[in-house]
Amino acid sequence: MSPARCRSVQACRPQPGCGTLKRIQPASSAGAARSGLAMQTLLLVLDLVGTFVFALSGGMAGVNRRLDIFGVLVLAFVAANTGGIARDLLIGAVPPAAVMAAVLGMLTGIGGGVMRDMLLAEIPVVLRAELYAVAALAGAAIVVIGEGLGLPSAAVVVAGIGLCFGLRVLAIRRGWNLPIARPPA
Repeated sequence: MSPARCRSVQACRPQPGCGTLKRIQPASSAGAARSGLAMQTLLLVLDLVGTFVFALSGGMAGVNRRLDIFGVLVLAFVAANTGGIARDLLIGAVPPAAVMAAVLGMLTGIGGGVMRDMLLAEIPVVLRAELYAVAALAGAAIVVIGEGLGLPSAAVVVAGIGLCFGLRVLAIRRGWNLPIARPPA
């Protein structure tokens, strides 16, 4: 069969010793499905292994810098997921609104202090001491959950603010801090 008579040049391959092309028979749909599933599984496994390794590297960096448990978890999360999140945002695959709302609520509460510390070339206080990111996240989570349940907005906001403020005041008065990671001896 000549290339001109072949519907898809991609589905043809040269025959050895003669200048003609031979049409490749399509694979069975069951075989193609198995092959596609195997490739998807392989890609998922590689993605998860890479995420795990990067999480370990971020967590170990936090332990070596003697951050508290929140700081270690933040570094592990950032190292493991930032590339994937950037990819997803660029292709338009956004996370669920509730998750984004809680995270943005927490970032609103801690953003100024984090930027201050970064401009001073210091490890942000939120990653190494004090209990205010957890308080901000808890308050934001209350608001998101309350809104999701259809509760009155004013009551939900007051409850979220109350929880955040209450946790923060108790942490200051009682000297609560998250545990600090200790590198292995």
